[in-house]
Formats: sequence, C-alpha cells, structure tokens
Amino acid sequence: MMSALPCIFCQIARSSTPSTRILYQDDKIVAFQDIKPAAFRHYLVIPIEHIATVNTLQRRPEHYSLVSDMLNVGKTLLQQDASESDEHRFGFHQPPFNSVDHLHLHCLALPYKPSWKFIKYSSLGPFGGFIKAEKVLEKLKSA
Repeated sequence: MMSALPCIFCQIARSSTPSTRILYQDDKIVAFQDIKPAAFRHYLVIPIEHIATVNTLQRRPEHYSLVSDMLNVGKTLLQQDASESDEHRFGFHQPPFNSVDHLHLHCLALPYKPSWKFIKYSSLGPFGGFIKAEKVLEKLKSA
C-alpha cells in the first residue's frame, strides 16, 4: 500500500518547505542542515529526482555521477565551515535503517553529539546499517 503522505525530501527539493534553509542547490542536487543533527555539523545532500534508497541505485554512469556530485557538494560544504573539526564522515543508511525513503547523503563533521550517535552511523557488516559514500561509488563503477 502506498503512503498518502508526500515525500518530505521531495518537498524540500522543490523548495516548498519555507522552514528549510537550502545551503546548496543546482539542477540535480539540494543540500540542507539535518533537523536532528548527530554531529558538530550534519548536512544532508539529496537528489531532486526521487530515488528511494541507496539500494535503488544501479551501475549506470548517471547514478555514479549523481553520487559523486553529492559527495563533492557535501565535502565542499563541510570545508567551507572552517570549523575546528577535520574528521568527516559521508554515507548512506541502507534499508531498513533509513529514516526517509528518498536517497540522502549524510555529511558529518565530527564529533558526534551526543557521542553515542556514532552507533547510528556505523556499518553493521552483512546486516547493512551505514555505508560510506566511497563504498557506494565503488559498487556503482561500471564493470
């Protein structure tokens, strides 16, 4: 059964949520601050096109390019912060551990706040959990 509720990230991507401050936007990607930050700085980078999850991505050049662009935007935003944090994490939650069914890259400038939040952004090995953006790019590379 499909949900009657509209996707919150689709609304943000189309700028129909005035309470969300957009940090970056182009014709494919939007970035904004996470409403429940889990680290010193915590941004989300999403595609404007609705892609459900990281598991929906396919080994196609356009998906590789999209994730690569999302990662570059996230890195640029954290570098522009000029914060004292030089430890960064970039990755995606895999179902069933994702909170919103719209692809979103977590861009974290550590430390985690509170410190136990690191658990939510850890790999659970074969059970999924959090997958680093670089690992997703490796999986998406053409054979």
